[in-house]
Amino acid sequence: MATPRAVAPHVLPRCDLFVHRLTRGRLLPSRLVLDTIVLGTTGHRSGIPRATPLAAHRSTDGTWLVVGSNFGRSHHPAWSSNLLHRPHATVTAQGFSWQVTARQLTVREKEQQRDRILLAIPFYDTYDARTGRDIRVFCLTPVTALPAAAQA
Repeated sequence: MATPRAVAPHVLPRCDLFVHRLTRGRLLPSRLVLDTIVLGTTGHRSGIPRATPLAAHRSTDGTWLVVGSNFGRSHHPAWSSNLLHRPHATVTAQGFSWQVTARQLTVREKEQQRDRILLAIPFYDTYDARTGRDIRVFCLTPVTALPAAAQA
C-alpha cells in the first residue's frame, strides 16, 4: 500500500490544476491549507509552457517566495530548474495573473528570509533534513502591475 508521502507529490498538484482550470483560476484546493499560487514557467529543454501549483508567501512589497522543497524528495523540482534557465514566469493567484522575474536566494538571503520561508512552507525544516540537498528558494518579483483587486 502506498503511503500518503509517496502519493501526495503525484496526486495533489494534479488535483490543484484540475480544479484551477475548472474554476478559471479562482480556486486551488491546496489554498485551504497553505497560500498557493500557480507558477507558469517554460521548460528549459522542451520550451513547453508548464504550470505548477506551489505553496508561496506573498510579502507586502508584492514579491513571493517559493520553495523548491519537492515534498522533501532528493532531487530538485523541474520548475526550479526552469527558473534557473528562464527566470521570466507567470504567477496566477485568486483569479489574477501577472508576469514575474525569479531570482534564486543565496544561502545568506535564505537565512534572512527564514520567517517568510516558514510562512510559505511550515514543514521546511522537515523537508530540509530529509532531502540531503540545498533546497532552492526563489523570490518572484512582479514585472507587470498588480490588478487593484489583487493588491488587497
